[in-house]
Amino acid sequence: MNEIPVNHVSQSRIRVRYAETDQMGVVYHANYLVWFEVGRVDFIRALGMDYRTMEREDGLAIAVADVSARYKSPARYDDDLVVETRLLAARGAVIKFGYRIIRPADQAFLCEGETVHVVVGKDMKKHSLPEKYASRFAAVLI
Repeated sequence: MNEIPVNHVSQSRIRVRYAETDQMGVVYHANYLVWFEVGRVDFIRALGMDYRTMEREDGLAIAVADVSARYKSPARYDDDLVVETRLLAARGAVIKFGYRIIRPADQAFLCEGETVHVVVGKDMKKHSLPEKYASRFAAVLI
């Protein structure tokens, strides 16, 4: 398996669809949270893991406990965007991701945010992140 760089940042490409914009032609604010999820899934996949395996084989899920977003500049229909995702913390049952959304065409910084997740079982009770995942996350933290 390839060595994963410390402080790994994944990049996901997004093309803004018309349905994601509001009447003013600006991306509706909740869509940024969907894009955070795209970035998070890609980040985890880049580490050689995936949600589906965690859910099916380990009976665990990663529930969103907190989310924040700070909007800097609007995205519009047909913009090509990059979602940069990094792991900020992973300890016990808690995982925290950070995001930046950028429009490469003009290097505009559009949004930044964070999500905090709790690892839960099918009973929705907290569980520590299994070692096989925790060690992969630890490898990319500073």
